[in-house]
Amino acid sequence: MKKTITYMTVLSSLALTASLAACGPGEEAQGNKEQSSNKEAKLIVWEDIEKGEGIKDIVSKFEQDNDVDVQVIEKPYAKQIEDLRLDGPAGTGPDLLTMPGDQIGTAVTEGIIKEMNVPEEVQSIYTDVALDSQKVNGKLYGVPKAVETTVLYYNKKLVSEDKLPKTLEEWYALSKKTTTGQSFGFLALFDQIYYAQSVLSGYGGYIFKQDNQGKYQTKEVGLANTGAIKGASYIQKFYKEKLFPAGIIGEQGINVLESLFTEGKAAAIISGPWNVEPFTKAGIDFGITKLPELENGKNMSSFIGVKSYNVSTYSKQSEMANKLALYLTNAENSKKRFEITKEVPAVSALAEDPAVTKSPAAQAVAEQSKFSELTPNIPEMNEVWKPVDAALQTIATGKAEPAAAMKQAVKTIDGQIEAKHGAK
Repeated sequence: MKKTITYMTVLSSLALTASLAACGPGEEAQGNKEQSSNKEAKLIVWEDIEKGEGIKDIVSKFEQDNDVDVQVIEKPYAKQIEDLRLDGPAGTGPDLLTMPGDQIGTAVTEGIIKEMNVPEEVQSIYTDVALDSQKVNGKLYGVPKAVETTVLYYNKKLVSEDKLPKTLEEWYALSKKTTTGQSFGFLALFDQIYYAQSVLSGYGGYIFKQDNQGKYQTKEVGLANTGAIKGASYIQKFYKEKLFPAGIIGEQGINVLESLFTEGKAAAIISGPWNVEPFTKAGIDFGITKLPELENGKNMSSFIGVKSYNVSTYSKQSEMANKLALYLTNAENSKKRFEITKEVPAVSALAEDPAVTKSPAAQAVAEQSKFSELTPNIPEMNEVWKPVDAALQTIATGKAEPAAAMKQAVKTIDGQIEAKHGAK
């Protein structure tokens, strides 16, 4: 069952996420702040790459008010859980780290993040879906700081706004007319479930079925049902008809996709708000909007990514780390962080704040979030990514037909869940 989000829930639901150059366990990175001080407490915060500036002044004020030293170290947020597994037990890890919402369940199962103390009145400032991403079995293990979802970027020089296609079928038709092998129409990384889910879900596919309480039923995987296979078949025609270049298949696909857009060789691509700044710096005159509709009238879906602050189990200053997390994500500081990082905050009241509403990217994310769903935050989700990506790549390269490939992927997922997580 898909969680649908209203406009006001927008900022709660967004996430995906892109990882940049990683720093190894304990390794210092750009944005580090080192001081020697006689203050009573010291905290280490792992922040996302190139996002430390967004909390610099906020942290300074917290230090003054709480007689504490805070060292901010930037690391790719999707990789921080990996470093915590090593650095935490060694005593060199963070007190507070940044994580994607879909990793929460795994971190809780491994016992490496703590349940957080967040008063009800504080919980109420966050949008429901963003807060839900931090819950496991009804307990709260983090506070959301930013939300994101995929959107559509289009090159205004290649497609005029007044004739902008509204459906994926219209983008397909435009691609048929404009693709030359050197230039392309619409492009997407449909060989990856993170992006392909927007089509599969729109036709009725799903990862795990949810019961009436929203609990994932991990023995009921819907990635080979009639809708998912129909969606995979629709995706396949973009590859069969060579509307997508071979270079956007596989690990380097994202680099090729982004290069084609920044070089003015692609009319439109699906990406996320993380590319607003790079595309702007590249000098591309682009527009940004929600994803198109499908031929069945449903809007393309997407995953909502939620970035959070979480307290390490290994922290010796867990109460102070908990306090800092709440301070960083309160309404005032969330707005300040947005103005610097442009990452959409997870505070409900900011949905209508002028600082947010004047941002085309934030508005596109807000609109798309109405049709989006949380990435499952349970450990079993770890067994989904690789098998489905492998299946989609065989579909993209013509090595397998959609029905056979998706059924094999589900068989693999079921087997891995049984072997690693036991019967559910």
